[in-house]
Amino acid sequence: MQSKTFLVENEYSGERIDKYLTEQMADESFTRSRIQKLLDLQQILVNGHPVKANRKLKENEEVVIHIPDPVQMDIKAENIPLDIVYEDKEILVVNKPKGMVVHPALGHYSGTLVNALMYHCDGKLSGINGELRPGIVHRIDMNTTGLLVVCKSDYAHNFIANQLREHSITRKYHAIVNGCLKEDSGTIQAPIGRDRKDRKRMGINYENGKDATTHYKVLKRFRYYTYIECQLETGRTHQIRVHMASIGHPLLGDDLYGPKNCPYHLQGQTLHAKVLGFIHPRSRKYLEFDSELPEYFQKLLTILP
Repeated sequence: MQSKTFLVENEYSGERIDKYLTEQMADESFTRSRIQKLLDLQQILVNGHPVKANRKLKENEEVVIHIPDPVQMDIKAENIPLDIVYEDKEILVVNKPKGMVVHPALGHYSGTLVNALMYHCDGKLSGINGELRPGIVHRIDMNTTGLLVVCKSDYAHNFIANQLREHSITRKYHAIVNGCLKEDSGTIQAPIGRDRKDRKRMGINYENGKDATTHYKVLKRFRYYTYIECQLETGRTHQIRVHMASIGHPLLGDDLYGPKNCPYHLQGQTLHAKVLGFIHPRSRKYLEFDSELPEYFQKLLTILP
């Protein structure tokens, strides 16, 4: 187990410890959720005592973070077909199908993208995000389709993660929303956090949420729906789904943030990660990938009233 010690400077006085350590550990790709898990495990001490995530720091306090040694990955490699758009020694870009979970979690320990990647890459994936998320530097929801970049080395993982933090990665999504948007384009800036009443949901949370920005533009209008493109600056959980619902236009098929009954019997929200662009970790060249809309999505665009 490694340990790191920090002495709180005056400029950080009054800041929450989870936010403070996320900034201090940014070069090592520590996310805020990972910091919060270490706080829950009492692996982070202030002046020798464990504290909670909302603990506010004072000048000259000593903060010690204990970093557990990496755990040997024990994920079953499964021979699941993958739609690989690009691959080299450092990264691969995959087009994820609808219904596939990105990484193992409660209720989904097999059949995930990670299970397929472990087989395809013979276990050679970055380990920064822990034993259940090898190679995963960002993710999309189970019922969202489209492009993801996967990292084979920790070097590549850190390089891509830095671009995500700096909001320099190009991420364009196509979606169909309920209702007819009046404006041709717009920007939604509203912080997103966990819904206090329902832990399965995210919501606009000005008190404890994280900054989130989504730009959208209309591609086609229907009588009851609108086909749009969304470009992300940030990548919060359920960001597009929450932001579009917050302005009265939830995604078609999204029964978590929109109507419970969908007339088209869809498997979750109509959302596709269409364009993904980033600087390659070794060549330093900008790469951009585009993917076709899935068949169900294309069909919808021909039958919507």
